[in-house]
Amino acid sequence: MGQWSVIEIAGHACQLYEPAQPSPHGFTVVYLHDLELGELLEKHALTRLFDLFRLRCMAPVTGRSWWADRICPVFDRHVSAERHVVDRVLPWLAEHGNVRPPQLALLGIGMGGQGALRLSYKYPNLFPVVAAISPTIDFQLAMEDGDETLRQMYRDSEQARQDTATLHIHPLNWPRHQWFACDPTDYRWHESAERLRMKLYSLGVPYEADLETSGGGHSWEYYERMAPAAIGFIADRLERERLRV
Repeated sequence: MGQWSVIEIAGHACQLYEPAQPSPHGFTVVYLHDLELGELLEKHALTRLFDLFRLRCMAPVTGRSWWADRICPVFDRHVSAERHVVDRVLPWLAEHGNVRPPQLALLGIGMGGQGALRLSYKYPNLFPVVAAISPTIDFQLAMEDGDETLRQMYRDSEQARQDTATLHIHPLNWPRHQWFACDPTDYRWHESAERLRMKLYSLGVPYEADLETSGGGHSWEYYERMAPAAIGFIADRLERERLRV
């Protein structure tokens, strides 16, 4: 097994994993966490997979920011979580790890899953490879349920809906490799994942999705069940990107 450490980028903590035998090509996963903080260090299934596929992992910690390009006071009063990733984390990886697109892939779970999809749709040249497990795509539903952080970030649920991943897909400019999965018993979020799949299909945008496999609903049981497929997809597509270049 490799080693987890905590570093600081622009005053914010990031978790960094170095596998025992890192990829000679510098392949790196930028992991966007769910509502729980620090869960990655405690969940060894992901760590074992990073070692198996020789992937470095950078996991910024941004609180309940929903990874949006909106000021989230509990994270930072001046910089959004999105800009933190794009303008701070990526340059740090380039300077300290000699890692640049297309050596990078996005991986997210829950809140981080929708953030990973949205970031890849907005910046497909930076993130041509993305995988999302149980993405909470229509996060305006959480705002309607009373999420106080979202209420600080958006005027109303319609403004939030306009910023969801599904509405950031460009029909002519999209990540070359995307994969997402959602348990059909995840009643809160499965419908929005299905809606995303239908939109991608109608636009002719290539994707891979598993919205049929069931095993735990919106839970770590399901996340760990789908993690081998997600990280296997990432490793394969990073290699394809390397050969493409």
